[in-house]
Amino acid sequence: MSQLVSLCKRRGFIFQNAEIYGGMQGVYDFGPLGVELKNNLKQAWWKSMVYERDDIEGLDTAILTYRKVLQYSGHEDTFSDPLIDCKECKTRMRADHVTDGKCQNCGSKDLTEPREFNLMFSTNAGPVVSDDSLAYLRPETAQSIFTNFKNVIDSTSRKVPFGIAQMGKSYRNEITPRNFLFRVREFEQMELEFFCEPGTEKEWHTYWKNARLQWWIDQGLAPENIVARDIPEDDLAHYANACFDIEYKFPHGMDELEGVASRMDYDLGNHTKAQKDYDIKAHVHENNESNTKMAVMDANNKWFIPYVVEPSAGVERGFIAVLTEAYTEEDLGEGNTRIVLKLKKHLAPIKVAVIPLKKNKEEIVNTCKEIKQKLQKLGIGRILYENTGNIGKAYRRHDEVGTPICVTVDFDSIEGDTPTVTVRDRDSMEQIKVPLNDIVDYVKDYYIE
Repeated sequence: MSQLVSLCKRRGFIFQNAEIYGGMQGVYDFGPLGVELKNNLKQAWWKSMVYERDDIEGLDTAILTYRKVLQYSGHEDTFSDPLIDCKECKTRMRADHVTDGKCQNCGSKDLTEPREFNLMFSTNAGPVVSDDSLAYLRPETAQSIFTNFKNVIDSTSRKVPFGIAQMGKSYRNEITPRNFLFRVREFEQMELEFFCEPGTEKEWHTYWKNARLQWWIDQGLAPENIVARDIPEDDLAHYANACFDIEYKFPHGMDELEGVASRMDYDLGNHTKAQKDYDIKAHVHENNESNTKMAVMDANNKWFIPYVVEPSAGVERGFIAVLTEAYTEEDLGEGNTRIVLKLKKHLAPIKVAVIPLKKNKEEIVNTCKEIKQKLQKLGIGRILYENTGNIGKAYRRHDEVGTPICVTVDFDSIEGDTPTVTVRDRDSMEQIKVPLNDIVDYVKDYYIE
């Protein structure tokens, strides 16, 4: 992990939030390259979920959450972790992380009894601070999908089975943020709620487990480093009848990358009134105040509340996973080591670096800038004009940040009847000559399949 943290700071992927004041624990900022990698990962998810399928719609909902939504979803009552204080050093920690009854900081056994600590950030909407104005920063993106279920049905005429996808920020007041970006207080989620008829949820649950495993492999994760763990029945969340945890071999060990939960009708049921033709489960609040009907009709014109399968992934955890997998140190001999981020090309923060062999040669510099502008118009992502003056160092820098190809403009690019540029491959370090007039088509063919 220390190597990744160093790389992220050195090359502008991740910065500690408010670092000049000592930093805010569990909150991080994405730097110039980090925001590109994060956006590319999110775009790959959105493309696979929404653009490449005909049964999923997208949403982007508010972060500020109405209190009643989280009352009836159960979050106000159950969204908590067990908290313990050390009476000696005053350290606070999660009770389930305490080993042998000893404080993680000083080793004292003089600890308080566990008490439940609600993880939601609260705020007040309006000028008066009171219980009536209480609101929350959303702890997950899922609930606003459920509360918009009827709106999506009415506006798109969707029929079950179908899904609603959303990416966005969520907030959890973690007791002990840890493992860099892995467990933080502000993070982004990529969530799908897939609605299906009761009785078909097991089939869809297996389908989405396999689909999500393959998607992560397509992002560059090695199959031997990723696994779907079937959660035992006695470890399931109260809203689920089945769950797979997709786990990845992070630097700190195997841990959850994405959850695929079968949530039954818990959420839609809790956000609707009981229907005469539907036997609402006992866990639904009898005094539910929502007036919106979340049921739909089946082929026999009978009302039912859909069951839900939910693949839910954290962007930051995915960010760490693809960095971990891509990070490579190659021994070049004679004590030289090359650090390379072997990212999939669609995830690379910089798609092409255009580098002049001589930074003070006007014709070469102008040719570089012309190439950069032409390549940028392809719409494949960020194209960088790199004018450091040292071609070897430029190559090493772009190896380290994962740039798949570098285009070098030299004297052959401005002289002769058929000017050429040099294209260097990140992984093989192979260099080939490409006619200057063909470089746009070459890059287009490389990225646009």
